[in-house]
Amino acid sequence: MQILIRQATITDENSPFNGLVKDILIENGQITQIADSIIHSTATVFEAADLQVSLGWVDSFANFCDPGIEYKETIETGAAAAVAGGFTQVFILPNTEPVVDNKSQVSYIVQKSSTLPIHVHPIGAITKKIEGKDLAEMYDMRENGAIAFSDGLAPVQTSGLFLKALLYVKAFDGILIQVPIDKSIGSGGLINEGIVSTQMGLPGIPALAEITIIKRDIDLARYTHSKLHITGISTAESVGLIANAKKEGLAISCSVTPYHLFFCDEDLVEYDTNLKLNPPLRTRKDMLALQQAVKDGLVDCIASHHFPQNWDNKVCEFEYAKSGMIGLQTSFAVVNNQLPELSNAQIVALFTSNARKIFNLTPNSINIGSTAELTLFNRKEISTLSIASNKSKSANSAFLNTPLTGKALAIISKGQLIIN
Repeated sequence: MQILIRQATITDENSPFNGLVKDILIENGQITQIADSIIHSTATVFEAADLQVSLGWVDSFANFCDPGIEYKETIETGAAAAVAGGFTQVFILPNTEPVVDNKSQVSYIVQKSSTLPIHVHPIGAITKKIEGKDLAEMYDMRENGAIAFSDGLAPVQTSGLFLKALLYVKAFDGILIQVPIDKSIGSGGLINEGIVSTQMGLPGIPALAEITIIKRDIDLARYTHSKLHITGISTAESVGLIANAKKEGLAISCSVTPYHLFFCDEDLVEYDTNLKLNPPLRTRKDMLALQQAVKDGLVDCIASHHFPQNWDNKVCEFEYAKSGMIGLQTSFAVVNNQLPELSNAQIVALFTSNARKIFNLTPNSINIGSTAELTLFNRKEISTLSIASNKSKSANSAFLNTPLTGKALAIISKGQLIIN
């Protein structure tokens, strides 16, 4: 397939064309020409006002629920949502039935996703059956395609076991992903512990539940000199702890979800179960601190934390609703809408280049001779997620029918142009 992108602003720090407006010709999945103007009689042409192009976006934390929980999402529907959100690479959680804790389960995901238009990478479990008792076969999973390791929605609680895991992955330069939740603190909580939880009469999850485990994991990473990615941070103090760890030279990185940048616990006053999340929405002060951390470059990545839930698990009393929100299709628009002052370079760092470095993805750039894996987007166009446009199998989003500024227009991946 021959594809001609017309007059796109290129944002790629590793490209000699960074910051320039160019035409890009792609033939058989490879960039063959970049110039001010390209004439080609047979290529499929893509052009749009205010067109931006970067390397394909990467989402480092999404749940596709396959195998075993396909009534919420499948690899195919999750990939469709990712495409609509502008992503060309997605890391998916091991919290399935059965758990992705061995090479056979990793191979199942690799093989099933091989025919999809994007790259879907399995995250292998740290512990067998995600029970937090014994280490899983991480080396074997790595050899068969696991991109990283995490117990996902059930983060490792035992310090000694997490220490062993950090030491284990050093042998093959692996990386662990941890959600910062100490489940022994505020275990019965439903939302952030604070003024709002008191007013609503709901049990709270204190910020201490996050801060405690981040302090612990930083100490363990310092001891082992291993790589650790903390995903879904939600408090101002978490930002400070991770920033200090980075200054110290530790191999620690972090990500934040779009919805923690958009909402705070004050938005829960109407008991919207789509805003029941884990980690929970924190105070307005925390939300503003996260926004500032993104602007200051202290946050490395945006992670969708795309957690589908079926109708029955959300249309019920708040107490009984399950946590989570779908997020792949709205990730870019939410961040761009909330933080329009971010430069093109900052947006691209958050959505692709930082994740590619942290997780050792194959190096690539927008240059002649490179593989064409690209995201085409517009930072000014309004986009609105609706039931009709939703590609996920689930619809648990607080952003439904909310106009947002910013749109992923198309991706180019595996030789295909897919227009949203």
